Amino acid sequence: MSEENKIEKKRYSDEELQEFKTIILEKLERAKKDYELLKNTLTHKNSNDIEDTSPTFKVLEEGATTLSREQNGELAMRQLKFITHLEAALVRIENKTYGICRETGKLITRERLLAVPHATLSIDAKLKRK
Repeated sequence: MSEENKIEKKRYSDEELQEFKTIILEKLERAKKDYELLKNTLTHKNSNDIEDTSPTFKVLEEGATTLSREQNGELAMRQLKFITHLEAALVRIENKTYGICRETGKLITRERLLAVPHATLSIDAKLKRK
């Protein structure tokens, strides 16, 4: 085994970081589109609301609309948080600290980063927190 293979890798290469950046940018674009859709449903843009229904169903629809609006609000907040995490991951790529566990200082596995590209903890560190 060569000396290079014995040394633990400290960070991902520039090429690997670029690959992760491409993945994150794709996810970020999709997340922003999803967020806009959720936001539009909350502001009733492009919506057929209860305004055009008969009074008989209005009470039922208002209840369903309120529940749906609350759920969409929660989904929108989660989506916004996801967008923030992805943007933070892009900053870590630029700083060349992407993929380094913030608790152990070791590299997060490639498989984990492909599944959760904004991860800041390795699986071991995540499991220790539970």
